[in-house]
Amino acid sequence: MAVDMSTEEHQPPGISDRAAVARTATKNTLAEPPECRPLDVEVLRKDFPLLSQVVNGHPVVYLDSAASGLQPRAVLAAMDRYYETTHANVHRGVYATAEEATHLYEGARARVGRFIGARDPGREIVFTKNATEALNLVAQSWGRRNLARGDVVVLTEMEHHSNLVPWLALAEERDLELRYIPVDGQGRLDLSTLDRLLDGARVLAVSAMSNVLGTINPVQELAAAAHDNGAIVIADGAQSVPHTPVDVGLLGADFLAFSAHKLYGPTGIGVLWGRAELLEDMPPFLCGGGMILDVRLDRFVPAEPPARFEAGTPPIAEAVGFAAAIDYLSGIGMERVRAHERALTADALEAIEESLGADCRIFGPPAGNDRGGVISLAYRDVHPHDVAQVLDQFGICVRPGHHCAKPLMRKLGVPATARASIGVYNDLGDIEALIGALKEVGRLFG
Repeated sequence: MAVDMSTEEHQPPGISDRAAVARTATKNTLAEPPECRPLDVEVLRKDFPLLSQVVNGHPVVYLDSAASGLQPRAVLAAMDRYYETTHANVHRGVYATAEEATHLYEGARARVGRFIGARDPGREIVFTKNATEALNLVAQSWGRRNLARGDVVVLTEMEHHSNLVPWLALAEERDLELRYIPVDGQGRLDLSTLDRLLDGARVLAVSAMSNVLGTINPVQELAAAAHDNGAIVIADGAQSVPHTPVDVGLLGADFLAFSAHKLYGPTGIGVLWGRAELLEDMPPFLCGGGMILDVRLDRFVPAEPPARFEAGTPPIAEAVGFAAAIDYLSGIGMERVRAHERALTADALEAIEESLGADCRIFGPPAGNDRGGVISLAYRDVHPHDVAQVLDQFGICVRPGHHCAKPLMRKLGVPATARASIGVYNDLGDIEALIGALKEVGRLFG
């Protein structure tokens, strides 16, 4: 089908004249204490260079933060400054530049640890390539050491492949039993059979927030139940840590994985937080330079964590950028981030329902405390890739596909969804632009 974008009368509302939609606090935002005062999104947007770009003659409307957040200038500047003034390998050099690089790298570890409430970041924060590698590290290191034939691993039907496939692979190798907490009709976990599912379990692995449904899962409650049954708890925090305040001391999990690039930092670096006593008992995941205490021709002795799990030259510049991203978010305040995104999500769900009605099916819970800013939708019978392609003609960035959650797609009865996801730089203007472009999808595809 030929797509005609040229005529002015087909210009969706909210796109050609974004000034008509004020970038102000969302209408659901009530009076807040100073620490939760509304975000000035218009000011924040100026921190993100990519938002000044124009695509197909339209300003960028970035609604893909669940895949990767944009980087503020502070992150870009920190990494440039590192490369210009301080680049050297870490931990062994004794010259001044190398010592400064080590100081920046380990300082980043401390800042990340404080951001999530780690008691001892120097022992509990492991830098990885991304959240996927962090979750694989737990399965391949802790899992191989501690799990044997017949042991039970409990997962959920909403898991990202990164928190599912490593356990499928280990289950095939070790003949483990996998059990799944089901997803109910509103996109929440059905906990009615939780006691039975956890009976005899060794592991519970759960997303803190679904990358498809936006569901914020009750990790604290789940962790308490799992620990009562003798299981350890692995939380996939890739979606939750960038958007909600997190304190691992209160969360109750034994491991937490997340990525820098979803936290407005660079790609190429992620985090595994783990309880120190568990990390100390785990064998290396990768072997090579930097992760050893001693090596002989017939054996080796690994270093203490976290060095044990950071073989090879680490992502030093990325750690510097990660620290800058943490500082940027800390300056805003995660309570304010959550309040902004919760209110905007509520307004978005309401506006989509009012404007598009039955033409648009949204997956996941209604607006509320257990709903994050991920909006996966199906528009009429138009394929999500076609939806995303039309939206791109108006500079609107959303993500079509199965979102690395194929079992959940089958549960929902769809091959894919189009997903819009919210960040600190989004407001009602972006939602109005999305709705206007979705109406254009309906016009083009009948």
